[in-house]
Amino acid sequence: MSDIIQLLPDHVANQIAAGEVVQRPASIVKELLENAIDADSAKIELIIRDAGKNLIQVVDDGKGMSETDARMAFERHATSKIRGTEDIFKISTKGFRGEALASIAAVSQVELRTKQKDAAIGTNIYIEGGVFQFQDPIQTADGCNFLVKNLFYNVPARRKFLKNNNVEFRHVIDEFQRVALAHENLEFSLFHDDEPVFRLRKGSQMQRIVDIFGRKLQPQLIPIKEDITWCKLHGFVAKPEGAKKTRGEQFLFVNGRFFKSPYFNKAVQEAFEGLLMPGYVPTFFLFLELDPEKIDVNIHPQKTEVKFEDEHLIFALLRSTIKRSLGIYNVAPSLDFERDPELDDMMQNTFPSKANSRGGTLKMPEIIVDKDYNPFLEEKQFMQTEMQNLSEMYYQNIAAEPSKINLFEDEDFDEDLMRLPNGYWLFNKGDKVLMLDLGRMHRLMVSEHNKPLKKGTTNSHSLLFSLEYHMNEIEKNKYQSIKKYLPTLGFEMKIAHENVLSIDAVPEGLKETQVMKFLENLFDILEYKTEEEFLQFYHNQWNKMQSKSRFDFIYKKDAEQLIKDFTALGFPEFLPNGKRCFFEVPFNDFKNKF
Repeated sequence: MSDIIQLLPDHVANQIAAGEVVQRPASIVKELLENAIDADSAKIELIIRDAGKNLIQVVDDGKGMSETDARMAFERHATSKIRGTEDIFKISTKGFRGEALASIAAVSQVELRTKQKDAAIGTNIYIEGGVFQFQDPIQTADGCNFLVKNLFYNVPARRKFLKNNNVEFRHVIDEFQRVALAHENLEFSLFHDDEPVFRLRKGSQMQRIVDIFGRKLQPQLIPIKEDITWCKLHGFVAKPEGAKKTRGEQFLFVNGRFFKSPYFNKAVQEAFEGLLMPGYVPTFFLFLELDPEKIDVNIHPQKTEVKFEDEHLIFALLRSTIKRSLGIYNVAPSLDFERDPELDDMMQNTFPSKANSRGGTLKMPEIIVDKDYNPFLEEKQFMQTEMQNLSEMYYQNIAAEPSKINLFEDEDFDEDLMRLPNGYWLFNKGDKVLMLDLGRMHRLMVSEHNKPLKKGTTNSHSLLFSLEYHMNEIEKNKYQSIKKYLPTLGFEMKIAHENVLSIDAVPEGLKETQVMKFLENLFDILEYKTEEEFLQFYHNQWNKMQSKSRFDFIYKKDAEQLIKDFTALGFPEFLPNGKRCFFEVPFNDFKNKF
């Protein structure tokens, strides 16, 4: 019988390995940015086209590579970061596996232009589908310029499973933010389809957070700092009003490396215990610094999982430090069991125990209270007399008509419409009894009412005082792309200075308290391909905003009017998304219960 086991060719092995390292364009962004940081770069540019599907380019001014190193960098398990087994347990660089470039080259077309600072000329390498094509000398700037084109062009099944550009670009931004947050001492730039998205300067951690997420986050940030022998913790947490329902702005770093840890997230959540509404998660940017030998980052090829030698101690450190900072900044109550000696000195100077200059002894002043004095005694006696008179009158007129005061509202016992304790209503429609969801009914009516306005101009009302919306770079670019539609929708706004949007008028029906949230929802979508796509999303958000009111405490007359208007629409049973506005109550089933 012939042998059946054979060694796979290198390009096939690289494609298989690429499945772990390269999952989407964001994976390549992470690897190339980390390589640029390891190369001691001071300025890094990321250029993206078509959400990274057609081009991912990273340009840095690092130390560059020699002709031989440039060629060796694309071999599997070739790295400059470690030399032996012992180095794995004290890793201080971002990369160390030596798999990233080989995996990237196996599923794309890669071009590298690199030059060392003391070299007269650089090197240009081109690899296609893991197969080396050519290597030529080239005149180029110091550092490295990686171009990754046509991702998964040779693996169509993988390319087919990529999401749309909005989703993929969101992942790219996530990776860019994670790297940029951990290295505030470097300059970063991000361009998408030739449009600048981020231009991040050098600065402090606070400046980097504000540059990425906008000035509106700055007043909410509370500094966190703890320095003990074996661990340093610093960073920021947001006040409870900065909490969100979605897990977004939650960042954990160890030795400048982003990592995910549900266990440590729980520590932060517990520090906010009693301060957040159910379902909300806090915003935080926390940085840990430990001895590299105390952690293990060699868990997964993506290096987002880290094992800690003393994770229980770090859990306690996170929880106690954040809780203390919340108390210091009067966000949460804190108890101080240490007595301030300066307070004792002040009390001693204010109330000395020794004799004063006249020879007498000072003593604490006393307040004398007459416990028998009652200024309301006369009024009390008067009220008792009046109550006695009223009581006598009641018994004298015992045969009078009974009181017509009804403690229960008649509307709750109407034969056609009755309110239920859970916010729903029962309605007799012919020979059927229906349970109504007035909130969904109102949403459908708002949607129908806005249909004629979708292609016309919406009325607006001017604000007495202009509102200011602080945009980050992503929101600023999004505003530039949609501002031409806003006047016809009833908005009047302009960029006042830097990234501050001044809002002078809003559509009729939009409350001032809803404006900021409404704009956040509009800017949440990274790219609207067509005007129809934008208008559809706009009106969906408008309908949701208009139907946010709770309908469990409205008056009966308002509920009756809503039902009349809903009947004029034909009493439709379902919303466009398939949710029911009402359903028939099965009273026959209730009879069987008896």
